[in-house]
Formats: sequence, C-alpha cells, structure tokens
Amino acid sequence: MLMITRRAGQRVIVGGNIVITLVEVSGQTARIGIEAPKSMPIFREEIWVQVVRENEAAAQAASAVLPDIVAPLSASAQTTSTSSPVAGTPAATAGPERADPGPAQPSAD
Repeated sequence: MLMITRRAGQRVIVGGNIVITLVEVSGQTARIGIEAPKSMPIFREEIWVQVVRENEAAAQAASAVLPDIVAPLSASAQTTSTSSPVAGTPAATAGPERADPGPAQPSAD
C-alpha cells in the first residue's frame, strides 16, 4: 500500500484520469473528493463489501436451484419427442399427406 501525507487542498492523481483531493481534516475524519470518469464506479468500502456478499449469495442460490429445474425440463423434452400426438391437436387431426394446411384459398362463390 502506498502511504502519502497530504494537507487540505492537496491532490493525488491516479492513472492519469482520477484525481483525489484532500478537502478537509477534522480530528479523526478526513473528507476527500474524487474526480473520475463516469464509467468508473466508486464505492465506499462498506458498500462494496455488502454488494459483493449479496452477489455471492445470489450466485449460490441460483446454482442450487438450476439443477432441480433443468432435470425435469430435460425429461419432459425427451418424453414429448417420443410420445404420440395428443388427440385434438393439429398434428393428431391432420391427414397423413399434409400436416400443415397452408394458407386459406379464396372461395369461388
């Protein structure tokens, strides 16, 4: 870790496009200002730790649920592809010569 001593109003430049300014020191508290590109997310440490924990918990919950969902869907897909058509559905009622009736033809009336 780089340790730098700064007085109020002095700055530190990071990476050429981030400027950290020591705005004020009052007892044990320092106020800093950070100038950075809008595309650069900036978080206080306690917020960042909370976000990381929530993301990890969500990822663990999602990975625990997915195998339970995928197995029944796979079994259902295999059963559907090998089963016969259900009575009343277009595949069951269409003639053997053509399953798709095609577009409607105008009547000759």
